[in-house]
Amino acid sequence: MSTYGLSVLGADLQSIAQIAQAADAAGFDAVWASEFYNRSGSISMAAMANCTENCRIGSSILYGVGRSPLVLATEARDLDELSDGRLVLGIGNGTKRMMSDWHGVPDASAPALRMEELVILLRRIWNLHEGPVHHEGRFYTMNLIPTGDMQPPSRPIPIITAGVRPRMCETAGRVADGLAGHPLFTTTYVQEIVRPAVAKGAAHADRDPSEVEIVSMVMCSIHENAEVARRELAQQIAFYSAVKSYELVLDVNGFTTEGRAIRDAFTRRDFPAMFAAVSDKMIDTMGVAGTAHQVREQLRRYEGVLDHIMLYAPSVGIAPERVQQNLDSIIRECSPASMSPGPSSRSAHSDT
Repeated sequence: MSTYGLSVLGADLQSIAQIAQAADAAGFDAVWASEFYNRSGSISMAAMANCTENCRIGSSILYGVGRSPLVLATEARDLDELSDGRLVLGIGNGTKRMMSDWHGVPDASAPALRMEELVILLRRIWNLHEGPVHHEGRFYTMNLIPTGDMQPPSRPIPIITAGVRPRMCETAGRVADGLAGHPLFTTTYVQEIVRPAVAKGAAHADRDPSEVEIVSMVMCSIHENAEVARRELAQQIAFYSAVKSYELVLDVNGFTTEGRAIRDAFTRRDFPAMFAAVSDKMIDTMGVAGTAHQVREQLRRYEGVLDHIMLYAPSVGIAPERVQQNLDSIIRECSPASMSPGPSSRSAHSDT
């Protein structure tokens, strides 16, 4: 049975903490922080850890580039201690342009090999009690000799790695505890591309693919006016579809024509045309939107396809107050209790 989590968006750290606390109280399995050029994911996770008790504290994602492996490993270890062993470390590279332009990475080639090398190195650093780390790899070099006795870690910190294209999804099967999927993922893409790639990676490492948790954001908009919710979802779909790196996801789902129109409009900076190019079928396939009842019903299609469904509120072109309203609705209307089968779980919730 799929579990449910919430991607936490907030205008400030206090808001992030409050949203996480509400999601934890509502019974969500996990709350997830992200980072961008204006927000540190690790600091957001610390804020969430301090105000929650039961849910997992995850990153979707922290940039694996831009931090040294040592800094990333020590941040994760501290966050796991702060959360009493509830951390899930989600890491990714970002796009090649983000790697080069934002993080100054001189070699953005072979992102899957980079991630595999990083995951293995992180686990060696966490297990420094086994001996010094001498590493000469393609992307990372380390000569770490502890100055005193090291205690073994309290537990193995789970790592999930981001992937969209098959080779990056294969990386999760090779070395990680899970895959962090993209908001554009559909059930078709997960079943036809993602799971086979993860299984291929797992077979390469002689692992059982069922050991790899498939986690993905699902864009979710709830409004008493279903058309408002659908328009919000369309704007978020357009934002991601404008990135050529995600072209494969659109092609697999039969949205090649829409993707081309969205990218052309984005090149012209014609945002109304960009949003209008998102077809009704894209809205129906690439997320969930409508009244609370409609959203709960639409979410059923992801159950059993994703191991963990991370609900994600659209924010592109949407006022912060409306984003907060949507998050409140998601927490209230899509909590695990609300999604449980049976009439009792429905009667306690309005259709707004």
